[in-house]
Amino acid sequence: MSRKVAIIASNGGLFDAYKVYNIATAAAATDQEVAIFFTFEGLNLIHKEAYQQLQMPEGKEHFAEGFVQANVPAIPELVAMAQELGVKFIGCQMTMDVMGLAKDAFIDGIEVGGAVTFLEFAKDADVTLTF
Repeated sequence: MSRKVAIIASNGGLFDAYKVYNIATAAAATDQEVAIFFTFEGLNLIHKEAYQQLQMPEGKEHFAEGFVQANVPAIPELVAMAQELGVKFIGCQMTMDVMGLAKDAFIDGIEVGGAVTFLEFAKDADVTLTF
């Protein structure tokens, strides 16, 4: 039986994206089953336009050069890696409804579900993280 990692992405900035996708891809690459529940601002991390335009936080611009020098993949590349590794992406239906967003506003391959959908996965997770 594989281990399970349940991640809640509720924040939608560049650093949040790196945290979420770094943990998700590392876990999936080590044969762990991973699901990410994207809610509220976290939906930015899977929105077709927003995830490609995440800005470096003000005052942290010096990290940009470090990302390049360390060969850190851009967020779209990390998203593709996560999907290739079988990470399950769940967009929060309630948040999408509140924001007036449809599934087609998001990258291909996501599942839309509510908290119950995520909880069904997370109920027996070995690791649960929130970013």
